[in-house]
Amino acid sequence: MPRKPKPVALDAYERLAERYAAMADDKPENACFERPVTLSLLPHVGGRRVLDAGCGHGRYTDWLVDHGAEVVGLDVSPKMVRQARKRIGRRADLRVADLNRPLDFLEAGAFDLVLATLVLDYIEDWRPLFREFNRVLKGFGFLVFSCRHPFAYYDLHPEGDYFTTEYVEDRWEGFGTPVIVPAYRRPVESILATLTDCGFALEVFLEPRPAEEVRRRDPGVHARLSRLPGLLCIRARKATG
Repeated sequence: MPRKPKPVALDAYERLAERYAAMADDKPENACFERPVTLSLLPHVGGRRVLDAGCGHGRYTDWLVDHGAEVVGLDVSPKMVRQARKRIGRRADLRVADLNRPLDFLEAGAFDLVLATLVLDYIEDWRPLFREFNRVLKGFGFLVFSCRHPFAYYDLHPEGDYFTTEYVEDRWEGFGTPVIVPAYRRPVESILATLTDCGFALEVFLEPRPAEEVRRRDPGVHARLSRLPGLLCIRARKATG
C-alpha cells in the first residue's frame, strides 16, 4: 500500500511549536484581528460539545473550556499538541490527528460545533474534510472557520492563477529564525461551493478589516490589512437535521 504524503505544513509547525506557543497569542494579527472576529461568530458554547480542528497550541480550546464547553482538540503536529497539553492539562481531550484523513475515531452526530481556525490553508482538498465535519455534527450544528483570504497570498505570489487551488509558500519571520510555511490558496468560489456541496448552509461571510488596536500595536500590519483582505471568517450550519 502506498504511503500517505506527509501533511504539507507539519515540518514547519514542528519547528515553530515552542516559539509559536510563546508568541502567537499576543501578535496583533491574532489578538486584535483574527481572534475577536472568529469569536464573534461562535454560538453560545456553554454545555456544548466542540471539535477544535487544528487546535495548535490550545488558544481556542482554552477559551472554549473556560466558557463551559466540552472540547476535543485535534492537531497534526505532536509538538503543538504537547504545547496545548501544557496549557490545557486534562480539561480537554487533545489528540494528534491528520485532518487529511477520515475522522473515523469520532462518532457521527457527536458535536454541536466544529471550529477550524487558520488550519484549512494546509488542506489541499476540503471536500473530504467538510463531509467529515458534517458527519460528526448534530443536526443543524455549526461550522465556524477562519482562513487566509486568497488575495492575501497574491501579495506573495502575484503570478499565480486565482481560479485554481495552488501550492504556495510563505516565509514567516515573526517567530525568530525564518521558517518556510507551505499552504494552498483557492478562489472564494471554491470555498463557498465546498460548503454547499458538503451539506452546509452559509450564515455569515466576513472579510474583516483591522481594528484601531492593530494600528496602535503595529502600523505596518494595519496598513497592509487595510489595503488587502487578510482573512475570511465564516459561519455555516449543517443544512439537514
